[in-house]
Amino acid sequence: MDTPVGVLILDEPEDLSATVRAGLEHMPEFATIGEGDLASLAGPAVALVFLDEARLADGVARIVGLKERQPALRVLVSFKALTADDVRAVLGAGADAFVARSKSPRELGTAIVALAEGADCLVRMEPVPAADVMDGQGLTPREAEVLRFLSAGFSNKEVARRLTLSVRTVETHRLNLRRKTQTGRLKDLVSLARQLGLSPVVDGEPARRNEPRQSTPQNDRSSRH
Repeated sequence: MDTPVGVLILDEPEDLSATVRAGLEHMPEFATIGEGDLASLAGPAVALVFLDEARLADGVARIVGLKERQPALRVLVSFKALTADDVRAVLGAGADAFVARSKSPRELGTAIVALAEGADCLVRMEPVPAADVMDGQGLTPREAEVLRFLSAGFSNKEVARRLTLSVRTVETHRLNLRRKTQTGRLKDLVSLARQLGLSPVVDGEPARRNEPRQSTPQNDRSSRH
């Protein structure tokens, strides 16, 4: 990219501000800007918004305000932990992509360039462990694991085989996902899995064995022979 990307850094935490801002400013492909520069900026611009999950409403309002003033502005949200409801709220405000707070300035730069070059909305920037993005009000780690496979197009039976669960258990998890996310459509599950940073299913991924498979009458009969 010939023209440096204007990067608007907002709500940066004190423990990261020096590292992130200095790191980006030392890269020739970026130029940090202020909110007042947006209207006159000729080249591409991306807002890097550090989300404080304890003040989610403030972050949502911030993104809404940015999008109202500059509809074409791409918004990259840096987060520590988000529930499914949080993700929907931030997406509804106009966020284009998410990146884990632990990422280095160089990794942040990669995400920023992708957005500036027109990467699709809801682009998945990096995988993070399911347990790091869920809490008691969102999805459980097991539900997140089931979501990974459902979003990849696996049937309940295939998910059960891959995760060494009974089909009935997978159906229960799927019902819980539908209740918590208010959707059962594949494209919505794919988007949610991406925004939660769930790593994609790898072909040939070994089955999990950390949860015993529930017995079925057929299995019980075979065990008696």
